[in-house]
Amino acid sequence: QVQLVESGGGLVQPGGSLRLSCINSESRFSPDIMGWYRQAPGKERELVATHTRGGTADYADSVKGRFTLSRDNANTVSLQMNSLEPEDTDVYLCYARLTDYTFRHYDFWGQGTQVTVSS
Repeated sequence: QVQLVESGGGLVQPGGSLRLSCINSESRFSPDIMGWYRQAPGKERELVATHTRGGTADYADSVKGRFTLSRDNANTVSLQMNSLEPEDTDVYLCYARLTDYTFRHYDFWGQGTQVTVSS
């Protein structure tokens, strides 16, 4: 129902910027929520930022003021990351949630893209 395709990521120096993009290629179903999580090896997945359709974006405290999430259209979300810190090094995963007419939720994940902040 949802196929998430991620792009962006890579290696950047501290203080630098990167932009991540995620597209739902199965556009027949537009997610109610899209956003990004991140996960380091051996650690729990943590929220970075999400956007609810028709609403605003929510951010983790650790990225507020540095990251900006944009819901470009019903099936595309972008994450502009500025002032990157070594602590931002993680695998970033695109996330989407569908809700059906019975209000049941279905969560989907991208394969992940590596972000490394290092000098």
